[in-house]
Amino acid sequence: MSAMRDALAEALLELGAKDPRIVVLGADTSVSIKTSLFADRYPDRFFNVGIAEANMIGIAAGLALAGKIPYVSTYSAFVPGKCLDQIRNAIAYPNLDVKIVSSHGGVSVGPDGASHQTVEDVAAMRAIPRMRVLIPADAPATKALIEESWKISGPFYIRLARPSVPEIYSARPHLKIGHAKVLKEGTDLAIVACGVMVNEALEAGEALAKEKISAEVVDSHTLKPLDAETITSVARKTGGIVTAEEQNIIGGLGSAVAEVVSGSYPVPISMIGVRDTFGESGEYKELMAKYGLTSKDIVKAAKKLVEAR
Repeated sequence: MSAMRDALAEALLELGAKDPRIVVLGADTSVSIKTSLFADRYPDRFFNVGIAEANMIGIAAGLALAGKIPYVSTYSAFVPGKCLDQIRNAIAYPNLDVKIVSSHGGVSVGPDGASHQTVEDVAAMRAIPRMRVLIPADAPATKALIEESWKISGPFYIRLARPSVPEIYSARPHLKIGHAKVLKEGTDLAIVACGVMVNEALEAGEALAKEKISAEVVDSHTLKPLDAETITSVARKTGGIVTAEEQNIIGGLGSAVAEVVSGSYPVPISMIGVRDTFGESGEYKELMAKYGLTSKDIVKAAKKLVEAR
């Protein structure tokens, strides 16, 4: 088990050593998110703007125009939660090289409750032109995708989860932005997941195998640009898809997958995710179970899909 926040800090420290253009901005959550470690090592390249998230986005835009590569990080309830207009007009519209890394996305935030459990952020950021959207599955994937974002100029939204999660990948996974990763081959259906739901998808795949159902498991860490080639390929191969995500299914991964297959190779799709509702205060695992975000929910949807065919 490891935390994505720790991986974020490690990635930024390594990038900071490689590239003096890297700067990091925070909004009074840097100790929690671990970007304070970057501040300790590179105090002249770290800016805590306080509880002024919209202003932070404007400052990041200015730094990008001055030739820096800003990484902006706080809770997703605050960015993009409090500054969608600034992200749209100050970063995406001029296509600036600003990387937004939000932590504490989804209901897995736990006891902080509905006000801090963003389930709509992915849909909002997907809809902004020029914005790339990434959702890593674990700490090694977080580190790899942060580094990949540094290699590509332009706006990014990278969404991390609060809890420590099992490590799916080795220390240095080979992940490319825009290229989904097939983690398990299968023939009866495909489970396409992102974020903390990737581990749930793998557990579901193992459970289904015991019932003689062969499930292909895909980590769609890049929601935008979605890997249409791989999604279409698994649709052709398996004839059915279950998507699994920790956000509202309206405008999220399930919607993105449906957009692709409806125009390339239509197959039945079942979506596991938050169903157009707010979260509530509770423990991580309890909330995941209440909102139908577990391997058991994926198994149930997969069996129903296979039986219907």
